[in-house]
Amino acid sequence: MRRAEHNSQHKLIEEIVGLQARRHSTAVVLFHHAVAERLGLGPTDHKCLDLLRDRGAMTGSELAAITGLTSGAITGVVARLERAGYLRREPDPHDGRKQILHLALERAHIQDIINPLREDVAAMLEKFDTHQLTAIAEFMARFPDLAYRHAALLRAEALCAESRPGGTAQAATANRAREKSEIPHKRSRNRK
Repeated sequence: MRRAEHNSQHKLIEEIVGLQARRHSTAVVLFHHAVAERLGLGPTDHKCLDLLRDRGAMTGSELAAITGLTSGAITGVVARLERAGYLRREPDPHDGRKQILHLALERAHIQDIINPLREDVAAMLEKFDTHQLTAIAEFMARFPDLAYRHAALLRAEALCAESRPGGTAQAATANRAREKSEIPHKRSRNRK
C-alpha cells in the first residue's frame, strides 16, 4: 500500500472510530430511550427485552451476567417487563430454585414503533452496492461481540480497582487511559 493511500485510510479509520462512532452511538442510545418511553419502560428494561429477543430464553442470573446489573436490579426489570406483558417466567425444569425468562409475545408492539426507522434505514442501504453492503454487514456482525468484550473488561477493571484499598472505578479508568497513552510513545521510540 502506498504511503498516501495508507495515510488516507488511517485518516478515514480515525474519523470512523472517533467522531462517527460516537455520533452513531449517541443517536442509537437516544432513539432507544425514546422507544422505551413510548413503551412505558425504562431504557434498561427495553434493552433487557432486546437481549431476550436476540438470545432467547434465559435465567435472571444469566441476564444479570450479560448486563452487569445486580440481581436486585434484574428482579425489578423482570417484574416490570412481566407487568407490561412482554415476558413470562417458567420454573427451570432442572433447578426448581430458578426461573426461565421467556418472551410473552412473538411479535411485540415494539416492532410497530421501530419499523419506521427500519424502513428508512433499508431505503438508505439501497443506495449502496453489494460490496459496500457486505462490508457494512460484516462490521455490524462483528461489532457487538467487541463491545460486549470491552464492557466486560470495564466491569472487571472496576471490580479489581474497588477491591484494592482506596480503589475506585474512576482510578481504574484513569490507569487504563494512562497505559494506553504510553503505548504509542514506546512504539515511536522503538522505530528510531
